[in-house]
Amino acid sequence: MNPRRRQFLSTAGAAALGAATVNRAAMAALPDAPTQASPRMQPPLAPPNGRPYNPVVTLNGWTLPWRMRDGWKEFHLVAEPVVREIAPGMKANLWGYNGQSPGPTIEAVEGDRVRLCVTNRLPEHTTIHWHGMILPSGMDGVGGLTQPQIGVGKTFVYEFLLTKSGTFMYHPHADEMTQMAMGMMGMFIVHPKDPRRYRVDRDFCFLINAYDIDPGSYTPRVNTMLDFNLWTWNSRAFPGIDHLPCRLGDRVRIRFGNLTMTSHPIHMHGYDFEVTCTDGGWVPKAARWPEVTIDVGVGQMRAFEFDAVHPGDWAFHCHKSHHTMNAMGHDVPTMIGVDHRDVVRRIQNLIPDYMVMGERGMADMGEMEMALPDNTLPMMTGQGPFGPLEMGGMFTVVKVRADQKPGDYGDPGWYRHPAGTQAYEWTGALAEAARAKPAESSSVAGEAVPLTVRKGGTHHGH
Repeated sequence: MNPRRRQFLSTAGAAALGAATVNRAAMAALPDAPTQASPRMQPPLAPPNGRPYNPVVTLNGWTLPWRMRDGWKEFHLVAEPVVREIAPGMKANLWGYNGQSPGPTIEAVEGDRVRLCVTNRLPEHTTIHWHGMILPSGMDGVGGLTQPQIGVGKTFVYEFLLTKSGTFMYHPHADEMTQMAMGMMGMFIVHPKDPRRYRVDRDFCFLINAYDIDPGSYTPRVNTMLDFNLWTWNSRAFPGIDHLPCRLGDRVRIRFGNLTMTSHPIHMHGYDFEVTCTDGGWVPKAARWPEVTIDVGVGQMRAFEFDAVHPGDWAFHCHKSHHTMNAMGHDVPTMIGVDHRDVVRRIQNLIPDYMVMGERGMADMGEMEMALPDNTLPMMTGQGPFGPLEMGGMFTVVKVRADQKPGDYGDPGWYRHPAGTQAYEWTGALAEAARAKPAESSSVAGEAVPLTVRKGGTHHGH
């Protein structure tokens, strides 16, 4: 082969401009594409080169390594089928990037020139859209509009300058409903050029996603519009979602993006917080607003911050109650107050293990050790220090401890409440509650009956 032609082929991939295909001879010039199999939260990736920044930690995820080459920060994403553990006892056949769904978090710095190589190992074509980024139109990743689709086995290269810092996402813009329903997405964090700006001590991030996976099956229904049965953070459901360990006094930021088909009111117990970042960028200090629940719409990103000054175990969850449950049935009748003991006895003659469900509410579900179909999760599950937590889906715990060391993201265990700071059972005498008289005892139809209450052993009429 002509030496000049060999030299051209060896550098063609690195020199490609726009979202262009990389030919086979140039593959040796591509950066490595590391993979991650563990579903546990990985330590923050301290930048080994390039501009300094304060790294994030991804719940049940990791940050994609890069290489520096000729002033470019180069990453390599591989779109491929993956197996993701939703929670212990359940796995799903999904599509993702570099071994996981969601894919690894990409971290870079405002002012960086990034080169993102994307290899397609799916059974169909794909693209990547860099959600929220300011970039040239030809790098936006919309198949058929701004670029050809990335065919099976092909590699495309995206190159652009990071002009602003903030919280962003990446996901396909090709057969989007199928590919996103199968789990293809990831976070893209762009840090400020000055690492002292917006600095926090702990910076967590995750994506909100949802699946419809029938009990006993492993692959999501891709045509579901609204009736999802698994509500997840980073493709994990409680009790599989990592806790958020914090050191007492830390300034903490939590970032999240929503790629489901509904909004999510994200609520944190024990704190009020400041909303500090949205899709459009950082919120100036004078414009920040206090919340305890922040609603994040479809396709939006939000970040909030708080000072971890209240020690304890604090629930952190979506406040749509059915989003904190697993494997729900949408056609289950309400049986509260229905006495069906006689029916149950007859059924148990045929099916000895049959159980009554829902007669007194659903709390019993949290305690039952029922046999489940293969590869599914209990609707309500999880054990805390005082018994069943009766949760599922989008739920985890922020753990604030005085003895949590800087940089330590290990689980500190359950909180030990100081004396006098925990709710307790009353075992003393109780005053008998007064009851209103039946309406028919009134001498005048429709007349209001005076209410008598008992307080301190004395009757008071009102």
